[in-house]
Amino acid sequence: MAQKVKGVILGTIGYLLSPLSWWNDLIVNIPLAYGFASVFGLISERLFFPMMVIGYWITNVLGLVLMHYGVSVATQKKQGINLKRQILICLAYTILIAVLIKLNILKFPTEYLK
Repeated sequence: MAQKVKGVILGTIGYLLSPLSWWNDLIVNIPLAYGFASVFGLISERLFFPMMVIGYWITNVLGLVLMHYGVSVATQKKQGINLKRQILICLAYTILIAVLIKLNILKFPTEYLK
């Protein structure tokens, strides 16, 4: 029973981080990536953009891995994920993030104060 609960919890966290729903990127992944990039932006503002992209990809990949592992633990079966589709979704959101940064809609936090 404990393994099943562990699997459900990990699978849920993975689902929240994964690109399987339309809302999670706006509410979970992009804010996490933004915070991740902001920390590196304190070192150098030039790091903000690449670390935003890297942070976003980390959250999505971590989500897929946790979800896969959680389902496997909960069901004690090997479950497949359509990884190709998920990578394409991540790529689309990465392009969106890049466009938002290049259009100065999404910027380093101190830039909003200027």
